[in-house]
Amino acid sequence: MRKILLGTLLALAGFSAQAEKPELVGYGVRSCEEYRKAYAGWEKGEETAIAEYLRYEDWLSGFTSGLSLATGENLLQGGELEGAMRRNLLYCVEHTESDFFNATMGLLDFLSKQQ
Repeated sequence: MRKILLGTLLALAGFSAQAEKPELVGYGVRSCEEYRKAYAGWEKGEETAIAEYLRYEDWLSGFTSGLSLATGENLLQGGELEGAMRRNLLYCVEHTESDFFNATMGLLDFLSKQQ
């Protein structure tokens, strides 16, 4: 079930890049560049960046919690949220034109292959 849901979400992410996009809101649709700036500021202890970083963290925890409830499986596999945020940063460094949603989907795809 989990692999089917992840596969469907990955396919939809690719399809949405080709189709006319509806207006999407939230931190998932923010660019990787915006996330990288928030992460860098968080590491430096900049107050505004810390607040931004925490919004990304909240989005990631809500998104993965919702998917975990839908699939009946722990998609983060007991991993810490901070580790997931670091993994998303690595994705964003390698995919500068992408967004936080696709970074998260890359993380979940990576984790699903570790089982």
